[in-house]
Amino acid sequence: MIFHLILLHVLIHFVGFTEGQPDFLGHYCLPDGNFTENSSFKANLDSLLSTLSPNIQENGFYNASQGQNTDQANAIALCRGDVQLDTCHSCVTNATQKLVQDCPTQVSAIGWYDFCMVRYSNSSIVGRVDTRFSLQGRNPTNVSDVDRFNGVLQSLFDNLRGRAAFEGPLRKYATGNTSLTNFQYLYGLVQCTPDLSADQCSNCLIETAQKIINFVNGAEGGRILGASCILRYEVNPFFNQTIQLDVDQPSDGDDNSTTIIVAIVVPVVALILISVSVFLLMRKTRKKKIVEQVETIEDISTVESLQYDFNTISIATDNFDDSNKLGQGGFGAVYKGCLSNGQEIAVKRLAKDSGQGDLEFKNEVLLVAKLQHRNLVRLLGFCLEGTERLLIYEYMPNASLDHFLFDKVKRSQLDWDKRYKIIKGVARGLLYLHEDSRLRIIHRDLKASNVLLDEEMNPKIADFGMARLFVFDETQGNTSRIVGTYGYMAPEYALHGLFSPKSDAFSYGVLVLEIVSGQRNNLFRNGDHLGDLLSHVWKNWRDGTSANVIDPILMSNAASIHELVRCIHIGLLCVQESDVARPTMESVLLMLNSFSLTLPVPSEPAFYMRSGIESEVSLFSEDPVSDSKLINSKLLP
Repeated sequence: MIFHLILLHVLIHFVGFTEGQPDFLGHYCLPDGNFTENSSFKANLDSLLSTLSPNIQENGFYNASQGQNTDQANAIALCRGDVQLDTCHSCVTNATQKLVQDCPTQVSAIGWYDFCMVRYSNSSIVGRVDTRFSLQGRNPTNVSDVDRFNGVLQSLFDNLRGRAAFEGPLRKYATGNTSLTNFQYLYGLVQCTPDLSADQCSNCLIETAQKIINFVNGAEGGRILGASCILRYEVNPFFNQTIQLDVDQPSDGDDNSTTIIVAIVVPVVALILISVSVFLLMRKTRKKKIVEQVETIEDISTVESLQYDFNTISIATDNFDDSNKLGQGGFGAVYKGCLSNGQEIAVKRLAKDSGQGDLEFKNEVLLVAKLQHRNLVRLLGFCLEGTERLLIYEYMPNASLDHFLFDKVKRSQLDWDKRYKIIKGVARGLLYLHEDSRLRIIHRDLKASNVLLDEEMNPKIADFGMARLFVFDETQGNTSRIVGTYGYMAPEYALHGLFSPKSDAFSYGVLVLEIVSGQRNNLFRNGDHLGDLLSHVWKNWRDGTSANVIDPILMSNAASIHELVRCIHIGLLCVQESDVARPTMESVLLMLNSFSLTLPVPSEPAFYMRSGIESEVSLFSEDPVSDSKLINSKLLP
């Protein structure tokens, strides 16, 4: 009987450990410097790290320092608030060993398991908020109503933040749930390191909550693990799930019984361990193959569901009648259409020189169609018949931003709230393209006419997949054919064909300045003189007269002046000549959402003079096309 109990508990413990043991989620080896093997700092660090696990307190936190001056090592260990103490000790031990292994010579590093975090540095880290780096993860499944979901999620995080920061001085930790539907709940967890003040914890959670909402964009689950605070949410319970198994102790008996039991149990358990390991390995391999097969089947099915019959689209557009044409440009003409079920569509009839074969074209369309974001125009499907290549998009009834922004009458419909929503929405869309989508896409032609507006004036970026659907002899971010629009192009792209997320940031900065001013970047009128917008904005910023830049329609609301001036500041940061100095879109969103964040001082933007540029049309709007080149006037003799 005793043998069976021991064997049963060993098996339960082993299977639970194999299936549920948390993985090492990730780490950062920070670029703060390195130490040598025989240095005093190394000795202090080794000694310090050995004390972390044994000294973890009941609140799951411990911090300490060892050494003096430049040789001082500082460390923090934190366990998730729902983790029991013995699990916490084990997790911190593992995290410490893993971090030292992965960052063998760095003076600063941080690593996360699901249950704990360990951090060390040669600088003081206690009582200081650090949001420079984090690990981010999201559930691949999305909800149907993203806006409503984000509202519920924000409300949940706000509630948990208040409890963790101001009601939980010991752990600075809170969990909870809220109703998502009549039958579904949303579960959340937030936590700060206990060394932070209430205000520090609250501010860290506010900033991180905004990050996670922008990052997950309607995913059913997501998390951000930072140095000072963490957030996580799921549609299923995930906290307080740790199960502790206590192996029954054998009753008193003679040593021979114990010896016999051990002699039997050890080889049996060893055999079972080997068998279970082989089984799990085989199952994992088989599961991987099944997943790969399912993905292939799903891709084939998706392609078939996306493909439209040419005759269907021809009927929908009245045989591509000119009365239905919405725009014409280098990529092809765009037509409005209406399917037999009443759905309105926009059809892009691509030029016939894309350089791609049929299979390659289908693969690219499939990839672009899988990019789903509330601030991207949705690609509904395609048509491939003979030399005809059509892309079918959702139709945007309010056309593009330039139809409102640069029209003397319609511009009045864009108050500051609508414009600010557009500025943030475009930033979210770009961030998704740059960092969060399954592809890494650089738009390369972001402009007002490529920002479409839905019924509620929400912005959606168009033509974000054009760079992938056409072959431009690209190699590692360099292209021999420059495709874009004058005034929006970053100097490194216009002059050398170099593109990156920072070249999109430049285009975004120009767009922000246009939205604030209501003026086109290359046809700016200042009294009786025509000039370029960037020069005008820079001069007024330098002279402290930024109000001269703002669209007069927006000046009636004094409460928004601070936001307007801040957006001018952000726009100037994005159009700096040095791409290194420009912010990423993640930083831009943080600047837009956190008014307490101090912005750096911008340097002089890249100024241009025009002798023309090849231009591509937006999805719905007509732009002029010319054949000459763009020159950076600052490089002229």
